[in-house]
Amino acid sequence: MNHEELNQLLKPKSIAVIGASATPGKIGYTVMENLKESGYKGPVYPINPTAPEILGVKCYPSVSDVPGTIDSAVMCVPVKLVNSMAEECGKKGVKGLIVITSGFSEVGRKDLEDELVAIARKYKMRVLGPNIVGTLSNSDKMNASFAPFLPLDGKATLITQSGALLIAMDAATYTRRVGFDKMVSIGNMCDVDIADIIDWLNDDEKTTCVSLYIEGLKDGRKFIKSGRTSKKPIIALKSGVSAHGAAAAASHTGSLAGAAKVYGSAFKQAGIVQASDLDNLFDRTLALSLMPPLKGENLLIITNGGGVGVLATDAAERYGIPMKFAPKDVQEELKKHMPEFGSAKNPVDMTGMAGTEWYYETVRFAIAHPWVDGLIVLYCETAMTNPLEIAKGIKKALDEAGMKDKPVTVSYVGGEKSAAAMAWLVENGIPAYGAPDLAVNAMAALREYKLLRETAKEPAFKTNEKARKTAMQVISAARADGRNALTEIEAKQVFQAYGLPVTSTELAKTEDEAVTLAKKIGFPVVMKIVSPEILHKSDAGGVKVNIKDEAAAREAFNTIMKNAKAYNADAHIHGIAVQEMAPWGTETILGSVNDPSFGPTMMFGLGGIFVEVLKDVTFRVAPVDKPQALDMFSEIRGAPILAGVRGEAPRDRNAMADTVEKYSSMIVDLEDEISESDANPVLVYEEGKGIKVVDARIILKKK
Repeated sequence: MNHEELNQLLKPKSIAVIGASATPGKIGYTVMENLKESGYKGPVYPINPTAPEILGVKCYPSVSDVPGTIDSAVMCVPVKLVNSMAEECGKKGVKGLIVITSGFSEVGRKDLEDELVAIARKYKMRVLGPNIVGTLSNSDKMNASFAPFLPLDGKATLITQSGALLIAMDAATYTRRVGFDKMVSIGNMCDVDIADIIDWLNDDEKTTCVSLYIEGLKDGRKFIKSGRTSKKPIIALKSGVSAHGAAAAASHTGSLAGAAKVYGSAFKQAGIVQASDLDNLFDRTLALSLMPPLKGENLLIITNGGGVGVLATDAAERYGIPMKFAPKDVQEELKKHMPEFGSAKNPVDMTGMAGTEWYYETVRFAIAHPWVDGLIVLYCETAMTNPLEIAKGIKKALDEAGMKDKPVTVSYVGGEKSAAAMAWLVENGIPAYGAPDLAVNAMAALREYKLLRETAKEPAFKTNEKARKTAMQVISAARADGRNALTEIEAKQVFQAYGLPVTSTELAKTEDEAVTLAKKIGFPVVMKIVSPEILHKSDAGGVKVNIKDEAAAREAFNTIMKNAKAYNADAHIHGIAVQEMAPWGTETILGSVNDPSFGPTMMFGLGGIFVEVLKDVTFRVAPVDKPQALDMFSEIRGAPILAGVRGEAPRDRNAMADTVEKYSSMIVDLEDEISESDANPVLVYEEGKGIKVVDARIILKKK
């Protein structure tokens, strides 16, 4: 990504408005008016073949008639004219196109969008949009959009796929008192995407935090990379988190891979903090744009009311911040600024008697003490105190302490005076909120950012050429047979090529073969139907376990065949798999989907009822290394089972992590081949005793 190209697109020194209008209410008029009202200093060239001037600015019939150079052109013309105008811009030497016009891929006209990109590539132009509101920048005094005004000035930058949401958030910055330097509407992302702008903002001195509203991504891996390399904290709100593709899924993994889980995992891998809703996006943006991360676990809460202190403590537990009592030396000092019936433990309750001086002394001491990593200051409005004076006391204490590397959030509970005091605090660089849980959530965002940055590392990955060659032989044979699903035995051959410890399994086509193989493998055995049309074998009565002798093997063979034909008379039956019966272990599941945004994506969870009913699973975008695998194990609700509970020995998490890494390598190597896959169940034994993959399923991409 060329930073200079994006500078010319997003920080242009000159702008042409193509489709500028002299009629109020038209987008072409609004863009001209906004550029003028925002105080944009560069030359603006309205392009209109019939109007002599617009808002006192001389018009030009075409871009080619403009005497000067043009960095960026804002397109406000009907969709049928955009591409011809883009061609003209290219010939003129325009470097950036801000395409407000809609009517492209969002309504099925991807052909027009592809043509626009081709024109841009031909002339080395960059395209923002199409189907956008435009772009706004306080530091450049530029409102090149049809949003009503520049946002409240601040240190964050918003990138949003929803133009309507940008307009709403633009206005809300003034009521919410959350400032933004830039707001960028990105629309269809035919060329410049979210990752490009994140990278570009690394060098932007006016931006300390990046806020995202995401509906979908075209290149999820590029997005993850931009998040990992970002120098600024990023917070994202993802909409449309219902399950996608589940209706057509042929594997457990496919049916469980909802957008919420996959995107949530991708954000984590990218080091991106998540927002739960629009209010939360504002609240967390405020903290991340104004405060450093919370680097340790020692959070101190100071309050003049026990109730709000308890609410804050409850919120800390809810948001994953451990609360500890302050050390004795800290408590002794804090007791100097409260009555005897106050509490210095944590929360520090100075009681309703606390005035400006106590707040000042307590905050100044607390923020400077080495034990304290972060501070939350709560205030309940009382008749004896002035909220603004309390705010000024807090600010003075922080300034004098000079601790720039420790975060502080504040909450006021009260009326108009408290609201005014909070606005004053925000204007002076201290995030303030109208409820204690919001101040705690904001602090949690600062802690999440610190923890995420420690783990957001790109795993090393190397293609396993030998394994891939073996796997492709199996896959090619299945495709030659006209199949998009491997049999269990074929899937196990692929798994085994990548080093997964699968159970010994062989195919019997006759009753006698089944007996011979069972004796070879050793009783007891498991027998299962092998048919590409019967993927869920248990549903068809196609599985028999604990077969202990020859007679049972013969009976199982015939029963399975009968059940399978009754289940699907047209099924092509390859035979019956005879498999070693692995000893009991904790059932887990591994799986993969080829996600439309992120590509090969891993799933892990507990098997059995936990995956069928509770859906206790977690995801990672592949490749996944062993440390990431161990992190996945801790995320599921059933994590204590793997750790060992109620007298059970811990499971072999190290062997499982090694298998996750190998599985991850397989799905990345075979990205162009595998659509979905499951290893289910994977039996995990006691620590040091390894694992065993009992069943395998691979669905191929249709070609």
